[in-house]
Amino acid sequence: MERYIGKMLDNRYEILEVIGTGGMAVVFKAKDHRLNRLVAVKMLKKDLSEDAEFRRRFHDESQAVAMLSHPNIMAVYDVSRGGGMDYIVMELIDGITLKQYMERRGRLNWPEALHFITQIMKGLSHAHSRGIVHRDIKPQNIMVLRDGTVKVTDFGIACFSNGRNPSNEAIGSVHYISPEQAKGDYTDNRSDIYSAGVVFYEMLTSRLPFEGSDPVAVAIQRFNTVPRKPRELNPDIPEALEQICEKAMAPDRSRRYTTADEMLADLDAFRKDPNISFDYTAEDLMPEMGMEDEPTHKIPNVAVTRKQVQQAQAQSAARQAADDDDEDDDDEYERPRRFGWLKTLILIVLVAAAGYYGVTRLYEGVMGSFSTPEIPQYTVPDLKGYTVEEAREMEEVKGVFEIVEDAVYEYSNEYASGQIIRQDPEAGRQKKAASGELISINVTVSMGARSGGMLDLVGKEGRSARLLLEQDKDLSALHLDIQEGESEYSDEVEVGCVVRTEPAAGTPLAEGDTVTLYLSLGPKIRYATMVPCVGSTVEQVQALMDGLNLVAEFTKVESSQPEGQVLTQSVEAGTSIEEGSTVTFTYSDGEKLLPGTVGFTVPMSQDPLEEEVYVEIYIGDTSVFGSYMKGGEYLEQTFYQKAGTYSMKVYVDGLLFTDQEMTFRE
Repeated sequence: MERYIGKMLDNRYEILEVIGTGGMAVVFKAKDHRLNRLVAVKMLKKDLSEDAEFRRRFHDESQAVAMLSHPNIMAVYDVSRGGGMDYIVMELIDGITLKQYMERRGRLNWPEALHFITQIMKGLSHAHSRGIVHRDIKPQNIMVLRDGTVKVTDFGIACFSNGRNPSNEAIGSVHYISPEQAKGDYTDNRSDIYSAGVVFYEMLTSRLPFEGSDPVAVAIQRFNTVPRKPRELNPDIPEALEQICEKAMAPDRSRRYTTADEMLADLDAFRKDPNISFDYTAEDLMPEMGMEDEPTHKIPNVAVTRKQVQQAQAQSAARQAADDDDEDDDDEYERPRRFGWLKTLILIVLVAAAGYYGVTRLYEGVMGSFSTPEIPQYTVPDLKGYTVEEAREMEEVKGVFEIVEDAVYEYSNEYASGQIIRQDPEAGRQKKAASGELISINVTVSMGARSGGMLDLVGKEGRSARLLLEQDKDLSALHLDIQEGESEYSDEVEVGCVVRTEPAAGTPLAEGDTVTLYLSLGPKIRYATMVPCVGSTVEQVQALMDGLNLVAEFTKVESSQPEGQVLTQSVEAGTSIEEGSTVTFTYSDGEKLLPGTVGFTVPMSQDPLEEEVYVEIYIGDTSVFGSYMKGGEYLEQTFYQKAGTYSMKVYVDGLLFTDQEMTFRE
C-alpha cells in the first residue's frame, strides 16, 4: 500500500503516510486540501477491493455510517471512490486504542472500566438509533483520547439492523463476536451489546472469556462453555457490575439487553447506588489470556462444520480431564455440555487427545531435567521528574526497560508539564527479564499545575469581584487565597470598587496563589485658599479659579459699573475651600444709566433785534439738547448716561458758549 503515498484522491485528499493496518483495510494519514486539515483515510485491502460484492456493500453501508454524528463515534467525513479505490475519510484522532491502553495499564480498576463502557454504549445507542449495527466491537476498534474520551471506530463491516449476512460466513473478531455471528446468523443491536459485554469483561478482569487454538475453537466455546465469573478473577468488582456484564453476554440474545439504552440505564443506576442488585444470572463466560492486536476475520459458518465442532469439544474435554488429574482445581472451570450425537466421535478424539497429552507431559519432563539458565534481574530506575524522552535516554533504561506513557495526563503542582509524576513499577523494585525482552515501566505524565489567567476586575464592586474569582470555572479549581489590600484614593474609580489587583489582569495563576484586591476611597480631598475677585474682569477671575482647581459660575446683573466687571463673590477672600467646589460670581452688564444735571443763564443775543437765541448741548459727541431760549433765562436740564466722565459743550447760536467735563456716578 506504500504505492499510494503521495497520490491525490478525488483531487482533494493527499495521502501522506501509513498509520495503521487492520484485517480488512489500511489507514493512511492524509491532507484535505479543500478544507486545509489533516484526516485519516481508510482504504480496502487489495484482495477485498477486487470483490465487487464486498465493494458494493462497503460503499453503501459506509455512506449510511457517514450520517452518524456523536461525541463517542469517530466522525466520518466522506465515502468515495477515487482512481479505482474505495475509501472512507474520517477524523484524525490523537490517541491510542483501548487494546493498547489495557496492555499498558493491565487490569483496569472498575471505575475506569465503567467510565469507558458507558461511553461505548452511548456511541452504540446513537448508531443503533440510526439503524446501524457495528458487528465488530472490540478494543482494537475503540480509541482512547488523552482527556479520557472514548470513540468507537471502524464501521467498515457494519450493516443495517434489519440486514442479514449475504453468505455463510461469520464476519467479526472471534474473541468478541456474538454466538449468532459465530453461526453466520442474522445480526441486530444485541450482537453489538454482546461484543461490548466481552470488552467490559476484559477491562474488568484483563482476561478474555473464551480462548482456543484456532478461531473455530474459540467460536465453538460460546455454545458449550460457561466462562468464569468476573468476580472470581477480580474480587474488587462490585456484584452489580458483574451482573450487567453477564447479562450483556447472555448466549441467548433474548436474554440480553434489548437496547444499548437499557444497559446504559443499569450502568447509571449502579453509578447512583453501587450496592444495587439486578438479580441477573450469567450463562456463558470463560478465562484465558487475551490476544494481541487481533485483526477482523472471516470465520467459516460454524453451523455447517460439525466435524470442527466435534474436534473442538473433544480437545476441551481432554484439557479439562488433564487439569483435574494434575491440579486440585476442579471448580475453576465448568465442564462443557455434551451433545448426544457427538458421543462416539468424542470418545475417539479423547483417546487421541490423551495420547497427545502424554507426549506433551513426557516432553516437558525431559526438557525440565535440563537446568534453566538464570534470568538476569534489574533494578527499576527512578524516572520521576524526567520527561519521557529524557527517561528513554538514561543509560540504566536503554536496552532494558520500555517506557510506556499513559494516555491520560494529570495536573501536578510538584512536577512541570511533560515530567513524569508516577511510575509502575516503582523505583528500586527488582525485575527479571529474559534475553532480548524489555521490562515495561508505565508512567503518568504531568500537565503542570492547574492554571488560569487573572480576571480584569478594575471598576468592579468589591464583593462582586470576589464572587467572580470564586465562581469562575477555571479559577475556582485553583483554590485561590483572595485578600483585600489597603484602600487607595482614585479620581477615576468609585468608592468601594476595585482600583487594581495583584497580580494584574491576564497574569497566569497557579493553584493556591494569593490574589489581592485594592478598593477605591474615591478622589483624595485637597483645599485651596480663596482670593479677592471683586473689581476684576470675568476673564481674570476665570483664570484665577482654574489655577485653584475651583469651578466658577458667573451671573450677569444690571449695573452702572463697567461691563464685565465682577461685582460680588460667594466665597470671601481668605477662606479655605475644597478643590473642585463651585464659587459663584456676579458681574456688571454695564447698561445702567445715571443722572447728570446741567444749569446756566442763557446769554443775550448779539442782535438787538432778536430776543431769542438757539441753545445746543453736546455730551461727548452726542447732541442731547437743542432749543430757542430767551436771553437772560436760566436753563437747567438733567441727562442720563452710563457711569463715567464725559465732555459737555454748550453752543449758543452756533458759537461755543462753554466746554467742561461732566461726571455720571451713583
